[in-house]
Amino acid sequence: MTDEPPREGGSSASGPPPLRLDLAYDGTSFHGFAENDGVRTVAGELRRALETVTGVPVELTCAGRTDRGVHARAQVVTVRFTEATPAPRRADDPTALRNSLVALLAPEIVVADVQRAAADFDARFSARSRTYRYQVWNAAVPSPFLDRTAWWVDEPLDLPAMDLAAGALVGEHDFSTFCRRPRGAPEASLVRRVLDAGWSRPEDDLLRFEISATAFCHQMVRSIVGLLVEVGRGRRDAADVTRALEARDRAALPTLAPPRGLVLWDVGY
Repeated sequence: MTDEPPREGGSSASGPPPLRLDLAYDGTSFHGFAENDGVRTVAGELRRALETVTGVPVELTCAGRTDRGVHARAQVVTVRFTEATPAPRRADDPTALRNSLVALLAPEIVVADVQRAAADFDARFSARSRTYRYQVWNAAVPSPFLDRTAWWVDEPLDLPAMDLAAGALVGEHDFSTFCRRPRGAPEASLVRRVLDAGWSRPEDDLLRFEISATAFCHQMVRSIVGLLVEVGRGRRDAADVTRALEARDRAALPTLAPPRGLVLWDVGY
């Protein structure tokens, strides 16, 4: 999951107005959102469905490029038509387009809404915040119903200690310890501003971590959850979160939480 500075330029202005798609997906069988030759991705499946329905090439931009195995409840995608002719089929009927996409993509990918967007709307760069949720199933035995959407940890976890430790993340920090550096950009800034972070217990054995930030970098949430679970196990304490931030060293990170517990939950505009 990465968010970068706005690009210069953009898609051709000669095509029809862009569309906004709101979608959810089970990321278990996908190699992430972004298209990647030779593997199955959310964007690849979505593009094929869109081009099948509309009959024209499209460009896609998403609010957050989720990693392999990560899910989304409220992913937002901008669809741009880069050519004026031929006119894309069903682009002027959002409901019909949505229904066609659901028929082609569900249940793994569900397009919940299609709207006409302003010419300058960009799902990624217009976003002001993103919220991720991570679920931990904390019980002696796994749950067959949550195996695809939660990390099973059988050791008892200290929820108040984890919640206290999460508080150190709020604010603007250099998250170099928690982020995998982008390829080809070793000097890219990994400073991010976290708006809120904390743990709750919606059910007896289910723990939920929620974090909101203006932007995230690659593997940031999974790295944070890995450290906070170590706090819950009693192997680390709240001060170790501050030490990890100050270290700015990826080698200081303990466990990377598995992707299946992570969901892109909301995007604020």
